[in-house]
Amino acid sequence: MIRALILLLLPIMAQAEPLRVATFNTELSRDGPGLLLRDIQRGDAQVQAVVEVLLAVQADIVALQGIDWDLNGQTIRALTTQVSSQGLSYPHIYAAQPNSGLETGLDMNGDGRTSGPGDAQGWGRFTGQAGMAVLSRYPITTDQVQEFTALRWRDLPNAKLPLVDGRPFPSTNAQDIQRLSSVAHWAVPIETPQGPLTLMTFHAAPPVFDGPEDRNGLRNHDEIMLWRAVLDGDLGQAPNGPFIIAGDANQDPTQGEGLKQAIRSLLTDPRLTDPRPLDPTGALTTVTWKAVGDLRVDYVLPSAHWTVQRAGVYWPKPGTPERDAAEKASRHRLVWVDIEMD
Repeated sequence: MIRALILLLLPIMAQAEPLRVATFNTELSRDGPGLLLRDIQRGDAQVQAVVEVLLAVQADIVALQGIDWDLNGQTIRALTTQVSSQGLSYPHIYAAQPNSGLETGLDMNGDGRTSGPGDAQGWGRFTGQAGMAVLSRYPITTDQVQEFTALRWRDLPNAKLPLVDGRPFPSTNAQDIQRLSSVAHWAVPIETPQGPLTLMTFHAAPPVFDGPEDRNGLRNHDEIMLWRAVLDGDLGQAPNGPFIIAGDANQDPTQGEGLKQAIRSLLTDPRLTDPRPLDPTGALTTVTWKAVGDLRVDYVLPSAHWTVQRAGVYWPKPGTPERDAAEKASRHRLVWVDIEMD
């Protein structure tokens, strides 16, 4: 009798456990290929601080930005091995080649050069610098991932391409090959105890470091708008079930540089929920840049299918070992959301 009752309650018990999804720009990038892998293996202090943050939050799924990519996946596996050795296992990883550092042979930023980091498809000193990864406790359906990373900027519906005196900037040839994603855009299907979900993740360009043509500002706007195009059915295949947009938009809805329309439209889209995660002080801040100040640029936005139970920005009290680790890890702060299916 008791055994039968337990079996009946198991589905209810499973449903009662919320799913924790996080995003974290780790800033685990180095100046050359292989250097981050070396630092992970050496027990680098920043790497250990990132590990401590991940261990503290215990997310089921986490979208990482700012981590160097390599062809064989040695770097991301070395990081997950470090995390796993301390009790948090992420057996499922997705980490495809980003646009950062991908050479073009053209002058892509109008500085007259053809071989600088700004002349790659996305800014980078080497292929894969400051890439992305998805870590998951649950299986990733890799053969059904949608990658928008190779999408040309000009092929985005209603693209805002930069112009100078009515002519394409920096050139027609550059715009003919320029990809939209400064790093990557992925829609990653994941099988969870709450059911299947699609994690839509990205890392947009900062809307600064350009000229009056506003190339980076326009690109940032359109990188955010890519997800609207997907949800509207104008690009790729829209999710046919629950989804989550998680990543670094490099855009605050009210403060700092950039075109605000795109991020505001995403935050107010009725198909999405903005949990407005707060740190312990009650602030929405997810990054502090010395020259700019406190901004909200990192987001976890569940679709309306989900009920948000809790949300937060990991930023422990000053003077604690946890705060020291968070500050050492990155200028960005990990953002997390606990969700359940309605």
